[in-house]
Amino acid sequence: MKRSNFCATESLRAGDPLAGTGAHKFRNLLISWPSSQWTRVFRKAADMSEATLAGIEAITEGGRRVNLIHRASQPRGRHRLYLMPECLQFDLPTHELPGFLEALAADAPLDRWSPEPTRRPLILCCTHGRKDKCCAKFGNATYRALESAVAEGGHEADVWQSSHLGGCRLAASLMTFPAARKYGRLEPGQVDAFLHAVALDRPYLPAYRGFSQYSPVRQCAEVAGLKWLEARGVDGVVDLQREKVDEEGGCSHSRWHWQAGDREGWLDVTCETSSVFRYDTCADMTGEAPAASRVWRAIEVVHAGGNQFPLAYRSRRIPTRFT
Repeated sequence: MKRSNFCATESLRAGDPLAGTGAHKFRNLLISWPSSQWTRVFRKAADMSEATLAGIEAITEGGRRVNLIHRASQPRGRHRLYLMPECLQFDLPTHELPGFLEALAADAPLDRWSPEPTRRPLILCCTHGRKDKCCAKFGNATYRALESAVAEGGHEADVWQSSHLGGCRLAASLMTFPAARKYGRLEPGQVDAFLHAVALDRPYLPAYRGFSQYSPVRQCAEVAGLKWLEARGVDGVVDLQREKVDEEGGCSHSRWHWQAGDREGWLDVTCETSSVFRYDTCADMTGEAPAASRVWRAIEVVHAGGNQFPLAYRSRRIPTRFT
């Protein structure tokens, strides 16, 4: 089989799963900066001052992730900043950035920069072509579709191009705030359904990688439980009740409480590890063969009780295999 020139194409061909790849820092600072100046380092731009770069490094050392964002409508010389999970936004000129960053790193009050609450979901789509060409090819196509859908369809969301979000092989790669959900392989034709799910504060399951604050195996189980419910016509949410993970044995068993309106129940999810041979980035494709990577896969979902589930599924063991 002829090899593609894109790691994202090879990842899909290899059966590399989306679920379990949604890890992301909890605390984030997003800074608008023209994408033409982005470097390969996702938090740095070529024309940033030394003071701005030093401020960004201080914030990073304090445990907050810094990403650059861009959209054509942003005025030159002014920067939109978002703090997550605080759900605050700021607009300030370039010369005030070092002072703001210094105050943020010192955990000092930010009132002088007139913070405002974010009022709409924030959607980041990685288009960081200097980092990986998949993000340029697939990310830009999906971003353009999102931008058009929001402009023409009246969707309540702020959409931005973003520097590297992790998982170049899963392009188009996206992150939503404040929900802190990560997505991959979102295609332009899926953006309307995706935006509808975001508006309802629901994961868009066809592209869902997982809730960013869960471990990979927990993300895998969460996605499997939600897909199990969706396959049975249930639009519900799931909450972890208990979990037993055998890392050495490569096995996990977890119980999740699900709820959809006044209906509820429990799901038992079993996950196992396996190996997938993949390229993590396009730069890795200069080698002769892809490397083996350990991934989690859900192999069984069982309805474990609940008196509000449709009669056809109540008190039955219903395994679901995910490949």
